[in-house]
Amino acid sequence: MIMFQPGASLTFDNAKTALDAGLQAIAGGQTDIDFSSLVTVDSAAVATMLAWQRIAVSKAVSLSFRNIPANLLSLISLYDVTALIAPNIVRADLPHH
Repeated sequence: MIMFQPGASLTFDNAKTALDAGLQAIAGGQTDIDFSSLVTVDSAAVATMLAWQRIAVSKAVSLSFRNIPANLLSLISLYDVTALIAPNIVRADLPHH
């Protein structure tokens, strides 16, 4: 399965580029975003995820976020958007039903 990967950094400095690449991937039919390479994040990462999700919902596409690093999960919690993003998080440590 091919998944879009935003890279090692998702910060204010590169959020627009990452946003556009993710939107292009979603438009191309990709429904999974893999954060396994992500190391450096700031609030722009959360905003980018919300934008990807908003576009996916508008296109009636089910988007999955995979391998989210702890620092990004902390920001999602800090900004109190867990309820908005959590339904899209796929955790490898949980059994699949």
